[in-house]
Amino acid sequence: MNGAFAVIIGAGPAGLRAAEVIAQKGIRTTIFDQKASPGRKFLVAGRGGLNITHSEPLEEFAERYDHPERWSTLLERFSPNDLRRWFEKLGVETYVGTSGRVFPRNIRTPMILELWLERLDTLGVDFQVGRRFHQMLGSGPYDLVFQRGKKYQLVTADAVIFALGGASWPQTGSDALWVEEFRRLGVPVKEFVAANVGWEHPWSESFLSIADGKPLKNLQVTCAEKAIKGELMITKYGLEGGALYQLTRELRVSPAIEIDFKPDTTPSELKERLRGEASIKEQVVKTWRLSAASAALIEEIAHPKTLRDWVSAVKRCRIVLERPRPISEAISSAGGVSWDQLTDDLMLVSLPGVFCAGEMIDWEAPTGGYLMQGCFVTGTIAGEGAAKWIAKGH
Repeated sequence: MNGAFAVIIGAGPAGLRAAEVIAQKGIRTTIFDQKASPGRKFLVAGRGGLNITHSEPLEEFAERYDHPERWSTLLERFSPNDLRRWFEKLGVETYVGTSGRVFPRNIRTPMILELWLERLDTLGVDFQVGRRFHQMLGSGPYDLVFQRGKKYQLVTADAVIFALGGASWPQTGSDALWVEEFRRLGVPVKEFVAANVGWEHPWSESFLSIADGKPLKNLQVTCAEKAIKGELMITKYGLEGGALYQLTRELRVSPAIEIDFKPDTTPSELKERLRGEASIKEQVVKTWRLSAASAALIEEIAHPKTLRDWVSAVKRCRIVLERPRPISEAISSAGGVSWDQLTDDLMLVSLPGVFCAGEMIDWEAPTGGYLMQGCFVTGTIAGEGAAKWIAKGH
């Protein structure tokens, strides 16, 4: 490649994957990251188990994203099965859990990251950590300025991939400080908003004494006519959990949900099951198998007295939520570089030779393996695009 040089800015999953793709083409590659070590967001994502992707069919998989038609095309370029094969080549066996989610088997996330970094080292990828992106100059090749303490470093690159993340988990380096520089460069960036985040609702102290930190399982949660089966978690500030995360876009428009605690049972069937001389509440909790947290939530919100009240509340418990938690607490964010600013290879139209990957692009998906898959997809595509750009002699 006549000494061509590619720079990746950001050492999260998207940036690491982009660097790997480019380095495999024999191109000299360096990753810059403001943190003291790479892969911080990858490690955080692995807390409690690294959900790498999902096993559902590709058509259903694409529907989980904000623009399914776009993602159907993107996923063809690096599918969930491709990602599983990637892990297997790394020496990491994967398995499908009972929920359809895919996880690594018998290996912790730090060890996976170590294996990945060893592969990148073997490919000759250089790491420059503790260096914050400050400015980009020129029109290709590009002069990149990085800041380390009070000192500045100038690097010239033939191709640049930005993988700086969105605005969630700022402790990992995703602090969105790059937005100002992108706007200076004339690149439109949509404001970031929280996604996959808890929502606030005031609870009574008596309710929290029973239900704080307790899960609500096997529910159907509806918002704006979109119904999701899953789980919620009660917190001191309100609610969080997978069912809520899948309704993020709807909640921004109409922040109220309805919970069906028995989605597979009709109101008539609930009534027919009741037998005995105990109080209505005792019969309902025992016969309908409501958890203590579920029963407490129903009483907190609906204050049921009669059987009719209980049936109504169990099937349609309406909760008006106040606001999402701060974006710094969100698992992911929506917003970022608009898709209309990018080519099919994720190169910025206005800055030839400059590519974007990961959550700094404006896309949104729930938890369940879709976020990790999205980062690997965009990292792969941006890496391939940068390698093609360099191969053409730009």
